[in-house]
Amino acid sequence: FSTTGNIEQARVHLRRASKECLRRGLPLASRWASEQLMGLAPPNERSKRSQRSDYNEDNNQRQSENFFAEETCEPNDVEIYALSLFDLGEYSRAAYVLSSGGGSLPLDMASHINSSSHLAAATGSMTESTNHSFSQIHPPRYDLTPLGRYLRAYSLYLEGERKKEEKVTELRDPLERTSVQNVHLPTLEAELRRMSVRGELDAFGLYVYGVVLKGLRGTRRGPIGKRTAASLGVNGSDASGDTAQAIFIRSILMYPYNWSAWLDLAELCSDDPSIDREVEQSLSSISGHWMYHFFCVHVYIENRANENAIAIIEKLANGNINATAEAASGGFEVAEHFDDANADGFFVQSSYLQSQLAMAYYDVRDYDSAHEHFLALAEREPYRLDHMDAFSNVLYVKDQKVALSHLAHRSIAIDKYRPETCIIVGNYYSSKARHEKAVQYFQRALKLDRTYLSAWTLLGHEYIEMKNTAAAIEAYRRAVDISEREYRAWYGLGQTYEILNMLLHALFYFRKAAALHPHDSRMWCAIGGCLLGLDRRNDAEKSYERAVSLGDGEGIATRKLAELYREDGEEEKAAKCFLRHLELRYQAQETGVVGSKASSSPDAFEMVIRNVRVDEPEAEALLYLANYYRDNLEYDAAILCATRLEDYPGPEKEQGKGLLRDIRLRMDQKAGERRYGALQSPVTPAAGSLLARRGRGGFNITMESSSPAANAESSFEFSP
Repeated sequence: FSTTGNIEQARVHLRRASKECLRRGLPLASRWASEQLMGLAPPNERSKRSQRSDYNEDNNQRQSENFFAEETCEPNDVEIYALSLFDLGEYSRAAYVLSSGGGSLPLDMASHINSSSHLAAATGSMTESTNHSFSQIHPPRYDLTPLGRYLRAYSLYLEGERKKEEKVTELRDPLERTSVQNVHLPTLEAELRRMSVRGELDAFGLYVYGVVLKGLRGTRRGPIGKRTAASLGVNGSDASGDTAQAIFIRSILMYPYNWSAWLDLAELCSDDPSIDREVEQSLSSISGHWMYHFFCVHVYIENRANENAIAIIEKLANGNINATAEAASGGFEVAEHFDDANADGFFVQSSYLQSQLAMAYYDVRDYDSAHEHFLALAEREPYRLDHMDAFSNVLYVKDQKVALSHLAHRSIAIDKYRPETCIIVGNYYSSKARHEKAVQYFQRALKLDRTYLSAWTLLGHEYIEMKNTAAAIEAYRRAVDISEREYRAWYGLGQTYEILNMLLHALFYFRKAAALHPHDSRMWCAIGGCLLGLDRRNDAEKSYERAVSLGDGEGIATRKLAELYREDGEEEKAAKCFLRHLELRYQAQETGVVGSKASSSPDAFEMVIRNVRVDEPEAEALLYLANYYRDNLEYDAAILCATRLEDYPGPEKEQGKGLLRDIRLRMDQKAGERRYGALQSPVTPAAGSLLARRGRGGFNITMESSSPAANAESSFEFSP
């Protein structure tokens, strides 16, 4: 197949993929293909005429040659019957029909068991062998097509997963829950390995084989027993099993339009980054294919490389030529050889890409951009509930209770028993401080989907609000049992143990969260707080400095660092930190975006001091800066800071008034000395003061020194 192709080729392949994935019992992959089909750019007049001409016999013959083998495989009678059972959820029955012992009993054999004695004997023998026969997996029928082999293996896998979930539900011990396994996996591995060596598996059969290996050992390679190696004709000492990622790659190269295979491969890459290079090299032959680009977007978002994901999304949707080159610097290489026909973008109407873009902005805490994309997504598909729970999180953070209420009512009207709806309603009640009601809805979401990750995490948050630390710890642990990459749950565990004053435990969990989300300043602030509580002052300073270098949107690290520097007698560093804190508070107050780039306009200093909202932390910062500027003879700046304290009702108000009196007294003395010709020469501000760094163009409120020639002792830079 062509790795680039054009929009009409993509349309044809997506149509076929949607039908084939639906036939194979992969509804999510089918829906994804259909969603991208709707997201393709509308056909122009030339392509419409070409589509109409495709109905003639010659073009039908030409298109039939482009079908994949998986799409042309026709099931036999037994497989048609098994497909109907599979669609009804009777997985064990479908697998039995496709096994060698699943033949139907001829009608004339009923006469042999029509007597009561024969019936009793038959019943007794059946009772004795029930447990053995139900646990035994018969080998597959000899006349199965690749579709039948796939269907039988997938039916056994899903039946094993169902029994596993039933058993997990009955267990209470977390260790026992994590040790429950799908009982059919070892048998399926041996059976599918033999079929793979013989070349009897198509792309979907290989996909099931990869799922089985992933469930057994993740990305590790397992050994092959001597008996199995002998049956495969391999030397037992040299034999080794396949890896899940290698099997998924084989499946994708055979049939690249099965989105489920891409998702499972992406999960392996997220769990084990060491295989990234292997995956990239193995898929290099299709690195220009748009399916590979969708895969890269998903992997980047899972790995928190959101800037790279946004760049590729812009390429897919808008045809941004420079986006791909920017994305390539972050990991997986993305080929740039899209043809000229696609210069304006392939998937210009893709709701999926817009949802991924919203999730990427949400993860980098750009809530305004995320809000815009979620709103556009809701307007485009008003009955869509996918990712609307994340939208409710954005509304919760932005404190838009009315919009959150509208979203909750709309979700209930669409489907009140969807997990996403329960999360949205729970967030609404949490915003109203009705935490018991919020817990009820989060628990309802978990009844609908026990593996719903965000529900466990949000449930832990609500228990923290209710001061129920034991229940919060249990909820957070359930979240990390489902996914060890859920940094919010690790962070919640750290907060819970910090509340319990178990700082070593809290530090461990905060470090786990920071390892997963290293560019979030909140993680390093939390680590710094624990280290400070453990009297590890130097390490705490380094953590706070790391937080400041990452933005420190809430201003926590800047204030803590200022206090530490003040205690150490490093007045200039403390003043810079207090000033940076005021700047961050002003930015959040005016724009709602925390941690944005500092302004360097001449009036920036005065604008921040005059307009920042003064609470207790800001009052402390203004008082220190007023004293600092007074001691460094910067009386105008000192008066400006002290004047702002006059409107604050705390004790800083009186201290500010005292400072103003002292500053005016000093200014009068200085003026008198000049008037009567005092012997002292005019005093200039200290060279190391902040006033000396204002320059002629105004005050620069960034934390960097404006003089490149400043020596190392007077300069101050935050570094990781």
